[in-house]
Amino acid sequence: MTTPEERATLVVVDGANVVGSVPDGWWRDRRGAAERLRDGLVEMARRGLPGRPGPLEIVLVVEGAARGVDSVPGVRVDEAPGSGDDRIVELVAEARDRPCLVVTADRELRRRVTGLGAEVAGPRTVRPHP
Repeated sequence: MTTPEERATLVVVDGANVVGSVPDGWWRDRRGAAERLRDGLVEMARRGLPGRPGPLEIVLVVEGAARGVDSVPGVRVDEAPGSGDDRIVELVAEARDRPCLVVTADRELRRRVTGLGAEVAGPRTVRPHP
């Protein structure tokens, strides 16, 4: 029997790529920028994204100076031990037959995850530009 979490769409967010998509000074405080992104994802986990009703399972992948961000209800933070892109590919591969959406603008990462059956969306899906 599958749990509701197993049926929910898995949304994997490329933290570095999404944070870097808006020139708001994120480079001065990468961890703080990742925390702000995480907090903005909480409501999306509950209500869903365009074309994807909630609840969603959202995983925010962080790396480098953004490590140390805690998970919160609705958003699990996954600290990549090395490359964030490699960790995202691992998460998609682990999802198997589950619906999976990767949020990134990285072309090579998009190619890698679509090869595993994931769909992709750009950063504006979760972080509209001002």
